[in-house]
Amino acid sequence: MMSVLRPLDKLPSLNTATILLVGTEDALLQQLADSMLKEDCASELKVHLAKSLPLPSSVNRPRIDLIVFVVNLHSKYSLQNTEESLRHVDASFFLGKVCFLATGAGQESHCSIHRHTVVKLAHTYQSPLLYCDLEVEGFRATMAQRLVRVLQICAGHVPGVSALNLLSLLRSSEGPSLEDL
Repeated sequence: MMSVLRPLDKLPSLNTATILLVGTEDALLQQLADSMLKEDCASELKVHLAKSLPLPSSVNRPRIDLIVFVVNLHSKYSLQNTEESLRHVDASFFLGKVCFLATGAGQESHCSIHRHTVVKLAHTYQSPLLYCDLEVEGFRATMAQRLVRVLQICAGHVPGVSALNLLSLLRSSEGPSLEDL
């Protein structure tokens, strides 16, 4: 039995922040997860990895505070997998608890997905789009740090800032709108 992921279908655990990384690149997801777990975090950090959604509903999992869809720009399968997985996410997750992470943009000549395609996807779901070449350790460490900060906000552990506040901040810093491209 598979189910749609909803942000509030589980009670929050005290001082725990849980992120779900979804993507086809197992090794890169694991390296990103390891980098995140090295970060200093006031909350107890839980990182779950999934190749795709839906997750099996029989699994006893914690409440998920943030979903990150990792899209490898070198793989059409990665994009297709993300698009299919998005159908299994409840609309209320898109109120600041989803972001897209495009990797592989540094080697533009090897890309099989145009960057504009991912920009459009993020725009459609009104969710932030981050870029990071996860293969480069320094970039991965910086992204891990950033994701931990975003996760703490999404989990409600940063006083005075909500996931929706963060969403509006991230969207205003994105630069040109789709219409301008």
